[in-house]
Amino acid sequence: MRDEVDSLPRKCLALILPLLLWPIWGFADEPFSINGHYKNFFVVFSLPKYGISATLPDQPPLGAVNNRLRLKLFYNVNTWLSLNAAYDFSPRIQDPLLFENQPVLVSLDPFKYRAIDFDARLYPAQNKNVASFGIFHNLDRALVTVKTAPADIVIGRQAIAWGSARVLNPTDILAPFSFEELDTEERIGVDAVRIRVPLSALAEFDAGYVFGKDFQFEQSAFFTRAKFYVMKTDVALLLLGFREHLLAGIDIARSIGGAGFWLEAAYVFAELFSDAVTGKENDYFRGAIGLDYALSGRTYGFIEYHFSEAGAGKPENYLQNMSHPAFFDGAVYLLGRHYLAPGLTHQITPLISFSGQTLFNLADQSMFVSPTVEYNIAQNIYVSAGAFFGIGKHPEIVIDEAFAPVLKFHSEFGGYPNIYFSSFRIYF
Repeated sequence: MRDEVDSLPRKCLALILPLLLWPIWGFADEPFSINGHYKNFFVVFSLPKYGISATLPDQPPLGAVNNRLRLKLFYNVNTWLSLNAAYDFSPRIQDPLLFENQPVLVSLDPFKYRAIDFDARLYPAQNKNVASFGIFHNLDRALVTVKTAPADIVIGRQAIAWGSARVLNPTDILAPFSFEELDTEERIGVDAVRIRVPLSALAEFDAGYVFGKDFQFEQSAFFTRAKFYVMKTDVALLLLGFREHLLAGIDIARSIGGAGFWLEAAYVFAELFSDAVTGKENDYFRGAIGLDYALSGRTYGFIEYHFSEAGAGKPENYLQNMSHPAFFDGAVYLLGRHYLAPGLTHQITPLISFSGQTLFNLADQSMFVSPTVEYNIAQNIYVSAGAFFGIGKHPEIVIDEAFAPVLKFHSEFGGYPNIYFSSFRIYF
């Protein structure tokens, strides 16, 4: 039985590869395209100081060089059928600690909504330890789109994302990005069956089922979403069942004067589909409201406020509050409750741009600041450099009454590492 389980991904690969290569083998003269990109990220993590004695010295900076080659294939079989695939190949050279641990306290798992997947690591083998070099891969898209008169049907690994908020999306929990993610250009694919029914030029009905590990219901998700336009306002209503919880969400976007306005909110009924008898103590609300405005032809700015009932009100409660279901299942990774997120983009020259964002925890007065400069050195070639600075009172490791070391937080982003990075990107 064990051998059959282990061989299941290989069997799936044998089934998927002919589908992906079918356009090349048999239909090379038909509408077919292949493109992609290569990206290189050089990253240094400077971990926070914990204010303890010399018995536990400060951790030296950790370095990483991550490469990603992404190939994207598209084949339009006819007017009603198309095939789409994308594959990432990623050699990495980095500190061994980064292969086993994340440099931030709470991280997101973008691959949890996949029924069956390959081992992410190609080299070294899964039963061997990683030194400082590893090769990873990701079949990120493998989908079939069927267009019919009443609806579009999408089957396979695809991107599903919602929400108008710029920084934190309460309704986007299937495969979201965290604030410090460096590559946010394309969403991670999830395994799903999706039906999109256009109701008018500006309205649609969207429904689907998203498969979790081994197709288990308690690991999966399902949704219905209606989007319409009323009184010059885009409105979307969402019902999302995920991992035995139910989310009810609303997303509103419109213009006010010369500014853009958005309001995105979600309420989660925790463990609603679970057999366990639970109260409402784990239910929670999240919301985001914001404005953006073109300050000039070269400068754009926005500001967003975010509230998370799943977070803790005081730094001393951050750690114990991480057992809340929102952090395991609801894609919540911020530990506090009240956040302000301003951002600015300025085109210095036609080829050089500057952008900056700040995530400010209003309760503990800490912030995570991210400035970035990008240069378009040639057509489809970009270089950039930037950083994420965690500003706030650093955490401490203290000795409790049982003479055991205990991590004590004084602020959220004071416990984040400083991250310095450069990137090089080529599109083809």
